[in-house]
Amino acid sequence: MAATDADIVPGDLFVGVDVGTGSVRAALVDASGTILKTCQHGIKIFEPQPGYYEQSSDNIWEACRTAVKGAVGDINPEKVKGVGFDATCSLVVLDDKFQSITVSPIGCPTRNIIMWMDHRAEAQANSINATKHEVLKFVGGQMSLEMEPPKLLWLKQNMPNTWSTAGHFFDLADFMTWKATGATSRSLNTLVCKWAYQANSEGARHWDDSFWQQIGLGDLIENNYARVGSEVLEPGKPVGNGLTAEAAKELGLCEGTAVGTGIIELVLLMHMLEV
Repeated sequence: MAATDADIVPGDLFVGVDVGTGSVRAALVDASGTILKTCQHGIKIFEPQPGYYEQSSDNIWEACRTAVKGAVGDINPEKVKGVGFDATCSLVVLDDKFQSITVSPIGCPTRNIIMWMDHRAEAQANSINATKHEVLKFVGGQMSLEMEPPKLLWLKQNMPNTWSTAGHFFDLADFMTWKATGATSRSLNTLVCKWAYQANSEGARHWDDSFWQQIGLGDLIENNYARVGSEVLEPGKPVGNGLTAEAAKELGLCEGTAVGTGIIELVLLMHMLEV
């Protein structure tokens, strides 16, 4: 079950991780919301040609490990009751064994992220918008080339080997929770904002098969959308069984520490500006 205010007691600590464009920032926060300590570590950006921006999920996780350990310091890790992630809306690609697979025209296997600001998928975004499909009205009437469906279509059309061997496509925030817990659930926030997932105030939540079929990505429907997300959780809901033993060791925390479903970095910023 998700923690409530009543579950939080004085002395409890929490770790928030923000994966930005150029760095990973971690903050140690107490039960009142006061930031006690922060740590930041840079991440690499690759530009193989104009308009193409790529990153490595291995590099990002390494930066996360460094930042979290720096923020937690020498405190007793048992005091940390939860970890949360937000991240840019970049596309992470892994094979069916959860190994990195290239998205780069130069073929580097560790460059497995198409960044949010990458503009290689302009033609694909235009073709998707030309369908005038009903789901587009939920993303402002047209789909930005910075959203994930155009990038997925670009991969299918331009890198068939990557497409045929890809087993998992994650928004970066969802990759982070998978890496921490081993659970492949996705955030309702990431999917609605960037993947054309459908949700309404009445509680209906679903992928629209006709959209994916019409834009040429009908193969993603297979196995109940397993490659892009068949389990969808609201932001903050607990993911899996918390930190795995491996992730806990890497982050300097305790196995089983709760991990909340993540959100897109920009959404977090918008909420902060409203406070």
